[in-house]
Amino acid sequence: MAKRVVAKLQDGKGRHYAKVIKMVKSPKTGAYSFKEMVVHNDHVKDFLKK
Repeated sequence: MAKRVVAKLQDGKGRHYAKVIKMVKSPKTGAYSFKEMVVHNDHVKDFLKK
């Protein structure tokens, strides 16, 4: 089943998007949390700069 999903993502428009995970530190508690987002390949660096 997983092979089908991967094959579908590589066809067409799925290739132009990436799942980006960023670690963010809370200023209040100092704990780390993760932000996940699916962004276009052209906007990955913009997401990581924020």
